[in-house]
Amino acid sequence: MAFGEVGTALSKIKSPAVNLADTFAFSGTVTGFDKTPLTLLSTFTSDGSDDNATFNSSLITSTFDEYLFIFNNIHPETDGAELTFNVSIDNGSNYNIAKTSTAFWSEQVESGGGQLQYRTGQDSAQGTGEQIIMNDLGNGNDEAGAGVMRLFNPSSTTFVKHFICRHQYYHFGSANGNTAGYAIDNYTTGYANTTSAINNIRFIMSSGEIQGGTISLFGVA
Repeated sequence: MAFGEVGTALSKIKSPAVNLADTFAFSGTVTGFDKTPLTLLSTFTSDGSDDNATFNSSLITSTFDEYLFIFNNIHPETDGAELTFNVSIDNGSNYNIAKTSTAFWSEQVESGGGQLQYRTGQDSAQGTGEQIIMNDLGNGNDEAGAGVMRLFNPSSTTFVKHFICRHQYYHFGSANGNTAGYAIDNYTTGYANTTSAINNIRFIMSSGEIQGGTISLFGVA
């Protein structure tokens, strides 16, 4: 009987014996697998007196459909400053693209207690101003923020441009009746409402300079 016909006995299906004591080696090649899906394009490193960190059209191109920003130890000059970003379709001549976004965070206070809350002051409804991604950063010597931001298909001339941010940082000062510092886990997502290609992105503090940290830009294959 041919295999698959009704009544085929499993005992008739046999395979060559494999000696597990033997040594096997692969001598061919594997294609279609990229072992390096992230390509480092640029790293901004603060010299302690930076007005902003800008990634221009030489970096934000049609080469990649996704870009990943990694933030490490972002430290503000001004206590309570907010790290924000904005995008440009003319390589930085204007940063005025309408954005719609939503934001929430979870918090834990050094003195105890915490909560999960929607951030009404951090969202945007077709706002053209700066988009907050880290709110009320502390400027103490041991205070900073870190996280990631993903920007999708910025060179598309068909679709709006989506972004997803997640950051953890030291929140300064007092809020909700607490006076100690906070550990904040902040989520911000949204889209830049343009079908023009985005070719420039700028990160800037709401007050003062970026006085420490790095922002690395990766292209995602």
